[in-house]
Amino acid sequence: MEVWLTPGKISMISLDRLTAEILSLPSASRAILADKLIESLEFDIDTDIQSAWSSEAKKRRDEVRDGSVRAIPGDDALAQVRNSIDL
Repeated sequence: MEVWLTPGKISMISLDRLTAEILSLPSASRAILADKLIESLEFDIDTDIQSAWSSEAKKRRDEVRDGSVRAIPGDDALAQVRNSIDL
């Protein structure tokens, strides 16, 4: 099946052709498009949950800044998790 997406109208184009054209864009343009596609999937966001995650992120940031917790490199953290679950 082919689908062309044009303003106010849907025509036909293959998904493979669309993918090839998108992949031929400069990386900055692909990044912008990826952001827009991801945003289009984010619907019905629960504002209470979003607020709770935002508060938690700020709390954790503040704990690192004030020294009450010590940050470790991501690779070390992943290694610790893998070791704890025997991967």
